[in-house]
Amino acid sequence: MPADPFAFLSQPSETVAPQLLGSLLVRTVNGRKLIARIVETEAYSQDDLASHSYRGKTERTAVMFGPAGFLYVYFTYGMHYCCNVVAGPEGRGEAVLIRAVEPLEGLDDMEVNRRGRTGIELTNGPAKACQALAIDKALNGHDLRAGELVLEPQKPLKTDQIVQTTRIGISQAQDTPWRFYIRGNRYVSRP
Repeated sequence: MPADPFAFLSQPSETVAPQLLGSLLVRTVNGRKLIARIVETEAYSQDDLASHSYRGKTERTAVMFGPAGFLYVYFTYGMHYCCNVVAGPEGRGEAVLIRAVEPLEGLDDMEVNRRGRTGIELTNGPAKACQALAIDKALNGHDLRAGELVLEPQKPLKTDQIVQTTRIGISQAQDTPWRFYIRGNRYVSRP
């Protein structure tokens, strides 16, 4: 790993999104570790109609404008949290949505957090991943370098291990090919 393993996050979100695949999210809750591998991402930028930052910096989206390496958490459909890794140069509203993760450690706790869901249903979607890892609005603006939720960047995957396609679950800019996932991973939300 380079001297600053987070330096890559300052690149545009569409460059960062595939590089986050394979990285680990390590969540500590009541002294217990929950570890998951990022297996699906989507990039969003302030020039993108589908991005929360499209209309500019607001109280809700301020964290998206940097610096990179912080967590942007939002509440959607009146019931779910979704989380994003802030990317891009400071001052630009960019982030990468964590669409799905593969649970590696702390499965019992994740199943409790998901009210008994198991298998791929545990974390194969952005809201499911947040619920399993106990990520909510309290972590909005959290520095992913330290504390109760840490991003552990891994060596980027080879291009042939990654599928690039259009984003899903949005109504604007659906044709933008900024969704990335690990080929063949069963935790991907929709291959």
